[in-house]
Amino acid sequence: MKSLILALAFAVSSSCAIAGDAPKFFSDTYPSHALGAALKWYGTLGGKDAKLDAKARELVALGVAAQIPCTYCVHAHTAKARAAGATDAEIREAVAMAAAVRHWSTILNGMNYDLEAFKAEYDKMLASN
Repeated sequence: MKSLILALAFAVSSSCAIAGDAPKFFSDTYPSHALGAALKWYGTLGGKDAKLDAKARELVALGVAAQIPCTYCVHAHTAKARAAGATDAEIREAVAMAAAVRHWSTILNGMNYDLEAFKAEYDKMLASN
């Protein structure tokens, strides 16, 4: 549940840095003594020192939300991605990319493919491009 609450924080502007400003869905679900710190920490990810722009952050968050899966997070991050300028095509691609990563992760992990062999082969592929 804490992961869900923190994931939803992307739907809230980073100006909600103190618990008193938190939306009801946070204040009713998160421990009151920890809410201010959680919102401040999460807001930092989109703060002035952030390296990813808002659209990229929301597309990443949407891909993760789709994989968890979390209906609340998918709603919040889709809305925030659109508000940050993401197109429907970019949203579809972010979700499809998350699905592709999940697919190959399932295959490689399920087949217990040798990690060192994977790294060597993958690094060689990258070097040849």
